[in-house]
Amino acid sequence: MSTEARPGSGEMFDAIADRYDLLNRIISLGVDQSWRDRAVRALELSGSAQVLDVATGTADLAIRIARALPEARVVGVDPSTRMLEIGRGKLRELELDARVELAPGSVEALPYPDASFDGTTIAFGIRNAHDRAQGLCEMRRVTRPGGRVVVLELGEPDSGPLATLARWHIHSVVPWVGGMLSGKAEYDYLQRSIAAFPSRSAFQSLMADAGLEVERAEPLTFGVATLFVGKVP
Repeated sequence: MSTEARPGSGEMFDAIADRYDLLNRIISLGVDQSWRDRAVRALELSGSAQVLDVATGTADLAIRIARALPEARVVGVDPSTRMLEIGRGKLRELELDARVELAPGSVEALPYPDASFDGTTIAFGIRNAHDRAQGLCEMRRVTRPGGRVVVLELGEPDSGPLATLARWHIHSVVPWVGGMLSGKAEYDYLQRSIAAFPSRSAFQSLMADAGLEVERAEPLTFGVATLFVGKVP
């Protein structure tokens, strides 16, 4: 990682992009793709929908959306140039590049007009936003009235029989595996950012303040991740 890269910045994710997918599979114990499938279903879309995937990374969620909605047009934005390069390669291999467009962009300043999309998603990206409230406002702004903003994010479970084990995994296993396969500094940051993410109730309040009608906050895999669903009035 460049010494000039800010935590959570595009430059930091450029540094880990080539191993990002493998690390996600290992760190999530292989369930992160099933989480993404639930995020796609939460959009409640069909037909020729226009969907925006924010912080798309290597386009994993954009790909799941395109596969689940074969008539949809999907746009993915991300601040990491290298992540987008890898994502475009995956789209070409899957012959999805005609329906999925990837472009540079950040959640705090989305380069699209109001109400441009039927639904908007972000997976494991709002945690890295420098201004989460502004990011949520932007996602609500570009989503048409009646459309959904779906947020999939990691966090520390605060209760339940396996909460202690899950916290141990986040604090010990995540930075250790990340350090072995990539860079320790990047995955130390990952662990810290998960621990610092707001509680479910606090994040739901942020969504409401951004003008979204919060439909649900669904804990996944013992609370290691949460699926937040908001509707644009």
